[in-house]
Amino acid sequence: MGETRKGLLLISDFALSFMWVCSSVFVKIFVYNFLGFEHNFTGDIVKLCFSLVNLFFFAILGKFAGGAAYNPLTILGGAISGGFSRFLFTIGARIPAQVFGAIYGVKLLIQMFPEISRGPKLNVNIHQGALTEGILTFMVVLISLSLARSIPGSFVRKTWISSISKLTLNILGSDLTGGCMNPASVMGWAYARGDHITKEHIFVYWLAPIEATLLAVWIFMVLFPKAKETSDTKPKSE
Repeated sequence: MGETRKGLLLISDFALSFMWVCSSVFVKIFVYNFLGFEHNFTGDIVKLCFSLVNLFFFAILGKFAGGAAYNPLTILGGAISGGFSRFLFTIGARIPAQVFGAIYGVKLLIQMFPEISRGPKLNVNIHQGALTEGILTFMVVLISLSLARSIPGSFVRKTWISSISKLTLNILGSDLTGGCMNPASVMGWAYARGDHITKEHIFVYWLAPIEATLLAVWIFMVLFPKAKETSDTKPKSE
């Protein structure tokens, strides 16, 4: 990967992460304030529909941006299975770019809408929270790996399956941890609250998802190893 491409990828990671934290708030404002829906079953269904469209939009952006992402867990799996230089670039540059993008996105949101909530918070004890985020992350990473390698289908079909899965898992964990499965986004909100260096934040929103990602990648590689390339040419007999 050339230096120019690396620089463009970092800028894209920063921009996508910045836009992602803003988009979730904009969806809520659009549905509940602009369209006038109440916080009831109908309003929540409408919000889920717009959230699904939002996930499709960012999937398209990531594809056209050459693999840029707004979630560290998305690129961590590829970094683990890739070479050492790719791993260092992901850990030392891409993930920090995503974190800074989320932080600046949250800062902008708070300046524009001071009345908004301060993002996802832990509503259970640290062990339950870590287990919740770990299980949710494990599931979403396995689904993503399966879609990328084992399950056939078009980009639209795979994005549809991935988006529905993420929304479902988010709903399942929303009352406990926020169902985030995105350390960068949570870091942005936690930094704004001033609790980004607490034990709860580090264990629940960073260590547990990263460990779950490592486990999911390892299990997937064991169950679905890459097929070895075979040569079509046969040795000639003399």
